[in-house]
Amino acid sequence: MAVPLGTTGPDSAARVRWRLAEVAAVVDETPRVRSLFLTVPGWPGHRAGQHLDLRLTAEDGYRAQRSYSIASPPEDPRIALAVERIEDGEVSPYLAGEVRVGDKLELRGPIGGYFVWNAAAGGPLLLVAGGSGVAPLMAMLRHRAAARSDVPTTLLYSSRSFEEILFREELDRLAAADPSLRVVHALTRSQPEGWAGQRRRIDAEMLEEAAGLPLPEALAFVCGPTRLVENVAIDLLTLGYKAHRVKTERFGPSGS
Repeated sequence: MAVPLGTTGPDSAARVRWRLAEVAAVVDETPRVRSLFLTVPGWPGHRAGQHLDLRLTAEDGYRAQRSYSIASPPEDPRIALAVERIEDGEVSPYLAGEVRVGDKLELRGPIGGYFVWNAAAGGPLLLVAGGSGVAPLMAMLRHRAAARSDVPTTLLYSSRSFEEILFREELDRLAAADPSLRVVHALTRSQPEGWAGQRRRIDAEMLEEAAGLPLPEALAFVCGPTRLVENVAIDLLTLGYKAHRVKTERFGPSGS
């Protein structure tokens, strides 16, 4: 996940204090991913791309804690999380399958000051995601729409199958309404009949086609499994992206 902020003072203390959030809504996005919409009294606000820590406590006192990227934009009063169910996990099966509206969850945040974007930062913007790694990038796209930004933006998004594309309908709507936003899908395991998108894992050729010739101010955010993130970062540097303008966040097996 992103590197925690290194600030001090009252605002920093507010961010690391555990808060009690209430589940306001749940939406099954795919067969394995559910969005949780939370109301958090006293939430200090966040930036697109940040994450939070969530903690569950069992009846016997055992606690399990995990980090989740925030998928909602700063403009949304609710906090949205996209939780992927890991069958043998400690936390995700409960969050993605058992949590109901009205349930209470402990969380703290927001956390992270590196993997963040706001409309004032400009672009061009290249967002590259694998699986549920699209969550923080979705926060950026939602913020971009709320801010009415026309920064040229491309999302290159790798999923295993059509059914596992997170936020597919919303992404379609955003792209249809904004000619400066391009969404490119890559399906790596199976494709529906007539599929016109990419049919392989993201590689240098796909990145070059999606992003075009990088300008000096081009900014890239890459989030997903470690292997994807590392390969994409190397390819972007080879294509001419400046190292300090390629920001990465990765995830992997963590007992979720």
